[in-house]
Amino acid sequence: MPKTLHIVSFDVPSPPDYGGAIDVYYKLKALNELGVEIILHCFEYGRKPSAELEKLCQKIYTYKRDNSRQKLFNFMPFIVVSRSNEKLLENLLSDDAPILFEGLHCCYFLNSEKLKNRTRVVRTHNVEHDYYRHLAAAESSIFKRFYFEMEAGKLASFEVELSGATALAAISPADTSHFASRNENTLLVPAFHPNTEVSIKPGRGKYCLYHGSLSIGENNKAALWLINEVFNELDVPLVIAGNNPSPELKNAIKQHKHISLKNDVSTQEIYTLLQDAQVNVLPTFQTTGIKLKLLAALFSGRHCVVNKQMVENTGLESLCRIAGSAAEMKKLVIEAFSQPFDLGEISARKAILEKDFSNKANAEKLLGLF
Repeated sequence: MPKTLHIVSFDVPSPPDYGGAIDVYYKLKALNELGVEIILHCFEYGRKPSAELEKLCQKIYTYKRDNSRQKLFNFMPFIVVSRSNEKLLENLLSDDAPILFEGLHCCYFLNSEKLKNRTRVVRTHNVEHDYYRHLAAAESSIFKRFYFEMEAGKLASFEVELSGATALAAISPADTSHFASRNENTLLVPAFHPNTEVSIKPGRGKYCLYHGSLSIGENNKAALWLINEVFNELDVPLVIAGNNPSPELKNAIKQHKHISLKNDVSTQEIYTLLQDAQVNVLPTFQTTGIKLKLLAALFSGRHCVVNKQMVENTGLESLCRIAGSAAEMKKLVIEAFSQPFDLGEISARKAILEKDFSNKANAEKLLGLF
């Protein structure tokens, strides 16, 4: 096990309030608890390291992203070339400790000649070019759609750089299969998250819940789909929770008395909503990575009704009710809303989640790559 580890993060991972930040933050926490001294390098654009984050790390360096427009015309992906700060390379060269690069975003210096003798592991959060193509498909702005399409092409080409890494730590079974074609030393290391044990409230809830960052086009699209295709004819209350909802989404919610919006909610409020819901309804239109909102719902909530894209190739299929269409999702929501969540279902969740998604076990697995 390495005594000291450099971790290069695409963002300041505190507060851990969205998917990528959650994975990085709780990975840092698990590694710290195993005695690893962490030197954290973050690209900072609006978020500052918290006191809690500083406690987990021996040292924290922050760097500004160069978001100038000319970077958009570089042959490299914008998310990569905007993180090409030479000060990062200088700080990585201050010792010979191994390096963990968080996401393709941080891999500008992965194959630098100056780092060729270092152990360099990349944590892959998504098949990024697939993710960006899905973002393009969900985007209404012509400019943003063009940017996402252009970025997807660059990311697909840049992915070859991963062959130079010592190893890759993929986040889902499907991603593990994909990245093994780039680097044969690819290991599945499931997502890190804030849950230590399955904690489901007894009794029944009085509403269904969809939650997510509503400023993201994909989540906005999923929420609108639920309103227009699933809950449009259901007499079942739906709560949609998340920050920065679009005017279109707000207007759609106003058309239905049984659908309500919880805006500007804290992480703790989200977990309260998860635990109090009778059904967590989670559709997605992307199959990349693993959705941490699904893990949160499974650890803390009662019934989970999802579509195939949300759960396919995650190892969590047996814990969810899976719909193949809007009509089927309606049927499953009605069934789940009237059924208590029994002890057998809780036991099934514990058997999978507390084994395969243990932060301590997965931190140990990750360290094995070094």
